[in-house]
Amino acid sequence: MILRRCFAWSRRAQPHEQDGPLWVPRTFQGDGRHDNPDRYGCLYLTDREVSAVVEQLARFRTQRLQPALLRRRRLPLALAAIELADTAEILDLDDPRVLVRERLRPSQVATRQRQTTQSQARALHAAHPRAAALRWWSTFESSWSNYSVFDRARSSLSLLDVRELTVDDESVTAAADHLGLRR
Repeated sequence: MILRRCFAWSRRAQPHEQDGPLWVPRTFQGDGRHDNPDRYGCLYLTDREVSAVVEQLARFRTQRLQPALLRRRRLPLALAAIELADTAEILDLDDPRVLVRERLRPSQVATRQRQTTQSQARALHAAHPRAAALRWWSTFESSWSNYSVFDRARSSLSLLDVRELTVDDESVTAAADHLGLRR
């Protein structure tokens, strides 16, 4: 399965090094949906380019799309294509059978209350030691799938491609349109 990641990219970094496309920023985690850096790190990936870019641009909804919005920590935003091995076990939090089995409700999975979602992720990570990732729907568009890939699944990931984003990139313009950013 091909997944996408939008991230601050250093061209000099090797894929698993800081600011590389496969780098798990565990030391900086703690506020994300499924973060539990005391137990594991994770990469937040998605099934489509526009979703990855929307996640990075959402905080700028009222602004005009400009090159400065495509930089983080003086680094350009880039979009990586990452393959997750077909053999990787994924806990699908959009599957009613999984929700019933794990005693979760959709409203608990979709909440913006990080204490709730982080607690769920911690329990699922511990209960399913072979699980590579959690899958859930995007809060920006429910037909988009997001994946929290646990750092224990690093060997199941392969980098396919990375490209630096520009304001003219098709994924950036689609994300801007979705968010209502002025161009």
